[in-house]
Amino acid sequence: MAKYERRQEVIDTLDAEQFRVTQQSGTERPGTGAYLDNKEPGIYVDIVSGEPLFASSSKYESGCGWPSFVKPIEADHIVELRDTTHGMIRTEVRSLHGDSHLGHVFPDGPSDRGGLRYCINSAALRFVHRDEMESEGYGQYLTQVEDVE
Repeated sequence: MAKYERRQEVIDTLDAEQFRVTQQSGTERPGTGAYLDNKEPGIYVDIVSGEPLFASSSKYESGCGWPSFVKPIEADHIVELRDTTHGMIRTEVRSLHGDSHLGHVFPDGPSDRGGLRYCINSAALRFVHRDEMESEGYGQYLTQVEDVE
């Protein structure tokens, strides 16, 4: 298993939106994220640490304006925190090793797939296509990747 950690040299290369989202707990405007309509097979990793977060097989179209997933690829890589900003009570989702703000999780996902909706900012993610997973060190997750319809 690879070692994942928060890496300052990676943080220093983030563009303004990636930095605002991951380091300042920002949110992309709905409908603007690079991965919202991505239907390619692969995994989504933390842009800062590279830790695996979500698989294409758990992605679905929720209509909320952000990429949505029913579950993390590695539950231990997700940290959930109470978020009371903006006059709401929500559950923030952060990466364990990168400590990147990813988005929020809500209990309104597909009931037949666990009932959760991980609403995630594209700016916090890097997509690794199935064809590159082995060479990038994510081969152990190939069984969790499938074509998305």
